Amino acid sequence: MKNALSIENKILLKIDNEIITSIDVEKEYRYLAALNKNFKDLDKKEIFEISKKSIINEKIKIIEINKSFKNPSIKEEYLELVISNIYKRIGLNDLKSFKEYLKNVNVKYLDVKKKIEIESLWNELIIAKFSSKININVNEIKKDIINNKKNISKSYLLSEIFFEVQNSNEINTTYEKIKDTILKKGFENAAITFSLSSTASQGGNLGWIEEDSVNKNLREVLSRLKINDITNPITVPGGFIILKINEIKEVKKNQNIENEIKRIIKLKKNNQLNQFSKIYFNKIKRNIKINEI
Repeated sequence: MKNALSIENKILLKIDNEIITSIDVEKEYRYLAALNKNFKDLDKKEIFEISKKSIINEKIKIIEINKSFKNPSIKEEYLELVISNIYKRIGLNDLKSFKEYLKNVNVKYLDVKKKIEIESLWNELIIAKFSSKININVNEIKKDIINNKKNISKSYLLSEIFFEVQNSNEINTTYEKIKDTILKKGFENAAITFSLSSTASQGGNLGWIEEDSVNKNLREVLSRLKINDITNPITVPGGFIILKINEIKEVKKNQNIENEIKRIIKLKKNNQLNQFSKIYFNKIKRNIKINEI
Protein backbone atom coordinates (compact mmCIF):
# COMPACT_ATOMS: atom_id res chain seq x y z
CA MET A 1 0.00 0.00 0.00
CA LYS A 2 2.81 2.39 0.85
CA ASN A 3 4.04 1.98 -2.70
CA ALA A 4 0.64 2.96 -4.10
CA LEU A 5 -0.39 6.01 -2.10
CA SER A 6 1.17 8.40 0.38
CA ILE A 7 -0.03 7.78 3.93
CA GLU A 8 0.51 11.33 5.16
CA ASN A 9 -2.87 12.25 6.63
CA LYS A 10 -4.43 15.50 5.47
CA ILE A 11 -7.89 16.76 4.51
CA LEU A 12 -8.33 16.62 0.74
CA LEU A 13 -11.99 17.45 0.15
CA LYS A 14 -15.11 18.72 1.85
CA ILE A 15 -18.60 17.73 0.69
CA ASP A 16 -21.23 19.53 2.77
CA ASN A 17 -20.28 18.53 6.32
CA GLU A 18 -18.40 15.42 5.22
CA ILE A 19 -14.62 15.50 4.83
CA ILE A 20 -12.31 13.18 2.91
CA THR A 21 -8.75 12.68 4.10
CA SER A 22 -5.74 11.04 2.50
CA ILE A 23 -6.18 8.17 4.96
CA ASP A 24 -9.77 7.73 3.70
CA VAL A 25 -8.43 7.44 0.16
CA GLU A 26 -5.75 4.97 1.28
CA LYS A 27 -8.37 2.79 3.01
CA GLU A 28 -10.56 2.96 -0.10
CA TYR A 29 -7.64 1.74 -2.19
CA ARG A 30 -7.15 -1.27 0.08
CA TYR A 31 -10.88 -2.04 -0.09
CA LEU A 32 -10.99 -1.80 -3.90
CA ALA A 33 -7.83 -3.87 -4.26
CA ALA A 34 -9.24 -6.53 -1.92
CA LEU A 35 -12.32 -7.02 -4.12
CA ASN A 36 -10.57 -6.51 -7.47
CA LYS A 37 -7.26 -8.34 -7.62
CA ASN A 38 -6.04 -6.58 -10.78
CA PHE A 39 -6.63 -3.08 -9.36
CA LYS A 40 -3.08 -2.80 -8.04
CA ASP A 41 -1.81 -3.18 -11.62
CA LEU A 42 -2.90 0.39 -12.38
CA ASP A 43 -0.38 3.19 -12.03
CA LYS A 44 -0.08 5.29 -8.88
CA LYS A 45 -1.95 8.32 -10.24
CA GLU A 46 -4.85 6.21 -11.52
CA ILE A 47 -5.11 4.37 -8.20
CA PHE A 48 -5.29 7.64 -6.30
CA GLU A 49 -7.91 9.23 -8.57
CA ILE A 50 -10.11 6.13 -8.69
CA SER A 51 -9.94 5.64 -4.92
CA LYS A 52 -10.78 9.31 -4.40
CA LYS A 53 -13.72 9.13 -6.83
CA SER A 54 -15.02 6.03 -5.09
CA ILE A 55 -14.98 7.58 -1.60
CA ILE A 56 -16.54 10.80 -2.96
CA ASN A 57 -19.43 8.77 -4.36
CA GLU A 58 -19.88 7.03 -1.02
CA LYS A 59 -19.90 10.33 0.91
CA ILE A 60 -22.54 11.74 -1.47
CA LYS A 61 -24.73 8.72 -0.77
CA ILE A 62 -24.22 9.09 2.99
CA ILE A 63 -25.33 12.74 2.82
CA GLU A 64 -28.47 11.85 0.89
CA ILE A 65 -29.25 8.88 3.16
CA ASN A 66 -28.98 11.06 6.27
CA LYS A 67 -31.30 13.62 4.68
CA SER A 68 -33.88 10.95 3.92
CA PHE A 69 -33.83 8.67 7.00
CA LYS A 70 -33.86 9.59 10.70
CA ASN A 71 -32.38 6.34 12.02
CA PRO A 72 -31.11 4.41 9.00
CA SER A 73 -30.49 0.69 9.51
CA ILE A 74 -30.50 -2.56 7.55
CA LYS A 75 -31.43 -6.01 8.85
CA GLU A 76 -28.45 -8.15 9.79
CA GLU A 77 -29.69 -11.14 7.77
CA TYR A 78 -29.74 -9.06 4.58
CA LEU A 79 -26.20 -7.74 5.16
CA GLU A 80 -24.98 -11.30 5.72
CA LEU A 81 -26.54 -12.37 2.41
CA VAL A 82 -24.86 -9.53 0.48
CA ILE A 83 -21.52 -10.22 2.17
CA SER A 84 -21.74 -13.91 1.23
CA ASN A 85 -22.31 -12.93 -2.43
CA ILE A 86 -19.19 -10.75 -2.30
CA TYR A 87 -16.83 -13.34 -0.84
CA LYS A 88 -18.13 -16.05 -3.16
CA ARG A 89 -17.43 -13.76 -6.14
CA ILE A 90 -13.75 -13.57 -5.17
CA GLY A 91 -13.53 -17.34 -4.70
CA LEU A 92 -14.00 -17.75 -0.93
CA ASN A 93 -16.38 -20.25 0.63
CA ASP A 94 -17.30 -18.86 4.03
CA LEU A 95 -17.27 -15.79 6.27
CA LYS A 96 -14.33 -17.03 8.33
CA SER A 97 -12.15 -17.30 5.21
CA PHE A 98 -13.32 -13.83 4.09
CA LYS A 99 -12.41 -12.25 7.44
CA GLU A 100 -8.99 -13.91 7.35
CA TYR A 101 -8.45 -12.73 3.77
CA LEU A 102 -9.37 -9.13 4.69
CA LYS A 103 -7.02 -9.25 7.67
CA ASN A 104 -4.16 -10.35 5.41
CA VAL A 105 -4.73 -7.40 3.04
CA ASN A 106 -5.11 -4.91 5.90
CA VAL A 107 -8.85 -4.26 5.47
CA LYS A 108 -11.19 -4.24 8.46
CA TYR A 109 -14.24 -6.47 8.13
CA LEU A 110 -16.40 -3.89 9.94
CA ASP A 111 -15.39 -1.26 7.37
CA VAL A 112 -16.51 -3.58 4.56
CA LYS A 113 -19.77 -4.29 6.39
CA LYS A 114 -20.37 -0.53 6.82
CA LYS A 115 -19.86 0.04 3.09
CA ILE A 116 -22.37 -2.68 2.27
CA GLU A 117 -24.83 -1.14 4.74
CA ILE A 118 -24.45 2.28 3.04
CA GLU A 119 -25.11 0.74 -0.39
CA SER A 120 -28.11 -1.18 0.99
CA LEU A 121 -29.55 1.99 2.54
CA TRP A 122 -29.06 3.77 -0.77
CA ASN A 123 -31.08 1.03 -2.44
CA GLU A 124 -33.82 1.46 0.17
CA LEU A 125 -33.85 5.18 -0.57
CA ILE A 126 -34.25 4.50 -4.31
CA ILE A 127 -37.12 2.09 -3.63
CA ALA A 128 -38.86 4.69 -1.45
CA LYS A 129 -38.46 7.42 -4.05
CA PHE A 130 -39.14 5.58 -7.29
CA SER A 131 -41.31 2.52 -6.64
CA SER A 132 -44.38 4.45 -7.74
CA LYS A 133 -42.71 5.30 -11.06
CA ILE A 134 -41.99 1.72 -12.08
CA ASN A 135 -43.76 0.84 -15.32
CA ILE A 136 -44.39 -2.87 -15.92
CA ASN A 137 -46.61 -4.19 -18.71
CA VAL A 138 -48.01 -7.31 -17.05
CA ASN A 139 -50.13 -8.26 -20.07
CA GLU A 140 -47.07 -8.18 -22.32
CA ILE A 141 -45.11 -10.34 -19.88
CA LYS A 142 -47.97 -12.85 -19.70
CA LYS A 143 -48.26 -12.92 -23.49
CA ASP A 144 -44.50 -13.52 -23.91
CA ILE A 145 -44.54 -16.37 -21.39
CA ILE A 146 -47.55 -18.08 -22.98
CA ASN A 147 -46.17 -17.69 -26.51
CA ASN A 148 -42.68 -18.83 -25.55
CA LYS A 149 -42.85 -22.62 -25.49
CA LYS A 150 -39.24 -23.09 -24.42
CA ASN A 151 -38.75 -24.70 -21.01
CA ILE A 152 -35.20 -23.39 -20.81
CA SER A 153 -33.94 -19.80 -20.86
CA LYS A 154 -30.46 -18.32 -20.77
CA SER A 155 -28.90 -16.50 -17.86
CA TYR A 156 -25.83 -14.29 -18.27
CA LEU A 157 -23.17 -13.43 -15.70
CA LEU A 158 -22.60 -9.81 -16.70
CA SER A 159 -20.28 -6.92 -15.91
CA GLU A 160 -21.11 -3.33 -16.84
CA ILE A 161 -19.56 0.04 -17.50
CA PHE A 162 -22.11 2.84 -17.24
CA PHE A 163 -21.03 6.26 -18.52
CA GLU A 164 -22.45 9.65 -19.41
CA VAL A 165 -21.41 12.24 -22.00
CA GLN A 166 -22.23 15.94 -22.13
CA ASN A 167 -22.98 15.85 -25.86
CA SER A 168 -23.20 13.28 -28.66
CA ASN A 169 -19.77 14.28 -30.02
CA GLU A 170 -18.12 12.81 -26.91
CA ILE A 171 -19.56 9.29 -27.26
CA ASN A 172 -16.92 7.94 -29.63
CA THR A 173 -14.04 9.62 -27.78
CA THR A 174 -15.14 8.23 -24.42
CA TYR A 175 -15.81 4.79 -25.88
CA GLU A 176 -12.34 4.67 -27.47
CA LYS A 177 -10.75 5.52 -24.09
CA ILE A 178 -12.77 2.76 -22.40
CA LYS A 179 -11.91 0.24 -25.14
CA ASP A 180 -8.22 1.10 -24.85
CA THR A 181 -8.30 0.56 -21.07
CA ILE A 182 -10.18 -2.75 -21.49
CA LEU A 183 -7.55 -3.91 -23.99
CA LYS A 184 -4.57 -2.89 -21.87
CA LYS A 185 -5.83 -3.44 -18.30
CA GLY A 186 -8.97 -5.57 -18.51
CA PHE A 187 -12.69 -4.91 -18.21
CA GLU A 188 -12.62 -4.91 -14.41
CA ASN A 189 -10.12 -2.06 -14.22
CA ALA A 190 -11.95 -0.17 -16.97
CA ALA A 191 -15.16 -0.40 -14.92
CA ILE A 192 -13.40 0.87 -11.80
CA THR A 193 -11.90 3.72 -13.83
CA PHE A 194 -14.84 4.88 -15.95
CA SER A 195 -18.13 3.49 -14.66
CA LEU A 196 -20.56 5.78 -12.85
CA SER A 197 -22.56 2.84 -11.53
CA SER A 198 -22.42 1.61 -7.93
CA THR A 199 -21.06 -1.66 -9.36
CA ALA A 200 -17.78 0.10 -10.25
CA SER A 201 -16.20 -0.76 -6.87
CA GLN A 202 -16.70 -4.45 -7.71
CA GLY A 203 -15.25 -4.19 -11.19
CA GLY A 204 -18.66 -3.67 -12.77
CA ASN A 205 -20.03 -7.02 -11.59
CA LEU A 206 -23.81 -7.18 -12.19
CA GLY A 207 -24.30 -10.81 -11.19
CA TRP A 208 -26.54 -13.23 -13.06
CA ILE A 209 -29.15 -11.60 -15.30
CA GLU A 210 -31.86 -13.70 -16.93
CA GLU A 211 -32.69 -12.98 -20.56
CA ASP A 212 -36.41 -12.78 -19.74
CA SER A 213 -35.79 -9.82 -17.43
CA VAL A 214 -34.34 -7.51 -20.11
CA ASN A 215 -36.02 -5.82 -23.04
CA LYS A 216 -36.17 -7.51 -26.45
CA ASN A 217 -33.47 -5.33 -28.04
CA LEU A 218 -30.93 -6.13 -25.32
CA ARG A 219 -31.97 -9.79 -25.38
CA GLU A 220 -31.13 -9.91 -29.09
CA VAL A 221 -27.76 -8.22 -28.52
CA LEU A 222 -26.81 -10.70 -25.78
CA SER A 223 -27.99 -13.72 -27.79
CA ARG A 224 -25.41 -12.93 -30.49
CA LEU A 225 -22.50 -12.81 -28.06
CA LYS A 226 -20.26 -15.49 -26.58
CA ILE A 227 -18.41 -15.69 -23.25
CA ASN A 228 -15.90 -12.80 -22.86
CA ASP A 229 -17.56 -10.80 -25.66
CA ILE A 230 -18.24 -7.11 -25.02
CA THR A 231 -21.09 -5.02 -26.41
CA ASN A 232 -20.85 -1.67 -28.12
CA PRO A 233 -22.32 1.23 -26.07
CA ILE A 234 -26.06 0.70 -25.53
CA THR A 235 -28.31 3.69 -24.90
CA VAL A 236 -30.07 3.47 -21.52
CA PRO A 237 -31.90 6.07 -19.40
CA GLY A 238 -29.32 8.59 -18.20
CA GLY A 239 -26.42 7.48 -20.35
CA PHE A 240 -24.77 4.49 -22.03
CA ILE A 241 -23.83 1.03 -20.90
CA ILE A 242 -21.19 -1.44 -22.09
CA LEU A 243 -21.72 -5.07 -21.08
CA LYS A 244 -19.36 -8.03 -20.89
CA ILE A 245 -20.53 -11.64 -20.75
CA ASN A 246 -18.47 -13.57 -18.20
CA GLU A 247 -20.48 -16.80 -18.18
CA ILE A 248 -23.66 -18.23 -19.72
CA LYS A 249 -25.90 -20.90 -18.23
CA GLU A 250 -29.31 -22.36 -18.95
CA VAL A 251 -32.13 -21.95 -16.45
CA LYS A 252 -35.19 -24.17 -16.24
CA LYS A 253 -38.35 -22.10 -16.40
CA ASN A 254 -41.07 -22.28 -13.79
CA GLN A 255 -43.94 -24.22 -15.33
CA ASN A 256 -46.49 -22.38 -13.18
CA ILE A 257 -47.42 -19.39 -15.36
CA GLU A 258 -48.54 -17.18 -12.47
CA ASN A 259 -45.32 -17.81 -10.54
CA GLU A 260 -43.28 -17.17 -13.68
CA ILE A 261 -45.11 -13.87 -14.24
CA LYS A 262 -44.34 -12.81 -10.64
CA ARG A 263 -40.67 -13.76 -11.07
CA ILE A 264 -40.28 -11.78 -14.29
CA ILE A 265 -42.08 -8.76 -12.80
CA LYS A 266 -39.66 -8.79 -9.87
CA LEU A 267 -36.63 -8.96 -12.19
CA LYS A 268 -37.93 -6.13 -14.36
CA LYS A 269 -38.67 -3.97 -11.29
CA ASN A 270 -35.11 -4.45 -10.08
CA ASN A 271 -33.76 -3.46 -13.51
CA GLN A 272 -35.84 -0.28 -13.54
CA LEU A 273 -34.82 0.60 -9.99
CA ASN A 274 -31.16 0.19 -10.97
CA GLN A 275 -31.69 2.69 -13.80
CA PHE A 276 -33.43 5.14 -11.45
CA SER A 277 -30.52 4.76 -9.01
CA LYS A 278 -27.94 5.71 -11.63
CA ILE A 279 -29.93 8.69 -12.88
CA TYR A 280 -30.73 10.00 -9.39
CA PHE A 281 -27.17 9.64 -8.11
CA ASN A 282 -25.68 11.48 -11.07
CA LYS A 283 -28.25 14.25 -10.67
CA ILE A 284 -27.28 14.68 -7.00
CA LYS A 285 -23.58 14.61 -7.82
CA ARG A 286 -23.95 17.35 -10.42
CA ASN A 287 -25.75 19.58 -7.91
CA ILE A 288 -23.57 19.01 -4.84
CA LYS A 289 -20.61 21.25 -4.05
CA ILE A 290 -17.27 19.47 -3.69
CA ASN A 291 -14.50 21.68 -2.31
CA GLU A 292 -10.82 20.87 -2.71
CA ILE A 293 -8.91 21.80 0.44
